[in-house]
Amino acid sequence: MNQPWRISSVDPDVVEIPPPPIASGSRTRKPRQAIIAEVIDVEQYEFRNNVADKKNKGKAIQHISSSYDHNPDVEVVMPTQPRSPYTIMAPYLPSGPFKVDDCASSSSRPIAAEVIPSAQANYLRDFKRFDTVDDFSDHHFASQGKASKQHAKGWVKKVQSDWKILENDLPETIFVRVCESRMDLLRAVIIGAEGTPYHDGLFFFDIQFSDTYPSAPPKVHYHSGGLRINPNLYNCGKVCLSLLGTWTGNTRESWIPEESTMLQLLVSIQALILNQKPYFNEPGYEQSKGTQSGELLSEAYSENVFMLSLKTMVYSMRKPPKHFEEFVRSHYFMRAHHIVKACNAYKNGAPLRSMVKGGFQDVSETSRKGSDKFRAEVACFMKTVVDEFVKLGVKELQEKQKP
Repeated sequence: MNQPWRISSVDPDVVEIPPPPIASGSRTRKPRQAIIAEVIDVEQYEFRNNVADKKNKGKAIQHISSSYDHNPDVEVVMPTQPRSPYTIMAPYLPSGPFKVDDCASSSSRPIAAEVIPSAQANYLRDFKRFDTVDDFSDHHFASQGKASKQHAKGWVKKVQSDWKILENDLPETIFVRVCESRMDLLRAVIIGAEGTPYHDGLFFFDIQFSDTYPSAPPKVHYHSGGLRINPNLYNCGKVCLSLLGTWTGNTRESWIPEESTMLQLLVSIQALILNQKPYFNEPGYEQSKGTQSGELLSEAYSENVFMLSLKTMVYSMRKPPKHFEEFVRSHYFMRAHHIVKACNAYKNGAPLRSMVKGGFQDVSETSRKGSDKFRAEVACFMKTVVDEFVKLGVKELQEKQKP
């Protein structure tokens, strides 16, 4: 089969993709022999086992893959039309050592469940992935520059070209807002992908096109809330990536003025930073990947990351960035039950990163339980998370959490 990519002779773990234009993988990908991932409903979940990417830091991705296709061992059948990340899929049941409802039936393919639209669901359905806004007064880089500033024609042309690419090709889990009166400013939010310790979270980034753009890469600030959730994302807001020039890397991994785009940057953050095992993003740690000690340290790090992700959720709900206020509220209103179900399962021993919509995926008899420390921390912090969901209007969660 002809493939539009090749393995690098310099770095065999890096896949080189032809330069942009970039197309969203969630729209173009055709699965080969697809294997349906097994999913079991969270409330029926019973964990019965008592047995306890080459360097990402500094690499830029040059290909967009679906945010739901994060497991290299399982190809998930994707719908023929792109679906919203808020679409609810009815689970089907595996033949593993799990407790299931006798009334439940299995199916060879996921079936879309009937959902009664709410005001929040309608809002998210109509929320554009790319749009312009009136002002960015709370933008991190708002004070660096002004609306009346005149830019060179080449600069304006390149920024408008980036806008067009974003408008047409953003993946379904990245949303962007730009300002016509301040063309140098951009704000993006990335939804944490399934199968990662960031699942269901919202991660905001403020971006500025420098005066010398595209000769120099953009400036990026992460809305951290003072939390260090990744080796590449500092609590001061710094984003560490060779594509930005904030981490050393070879020419192939750095910003290329004639080829690099804002879309490439956002997808690099999503795929290389907010990934399955962020522990190995730390320089030097990737050498222990696959070893027993390395994987144990990675699991412990990911558990801590999930706790920080929960705290980031609370931070975002209490202080949503401008132009995304209702998006944040609607997103967490729609995901509240799913997040609480995941927390309940994690505190009962379910392995981290196995969570998918409606249940758990790829849970085997050899899966490790979460650590006692992690289970206790999740149980302790759940009340804070639930209280915020209740404030959003998810009142029934308050009753479920009562002893």
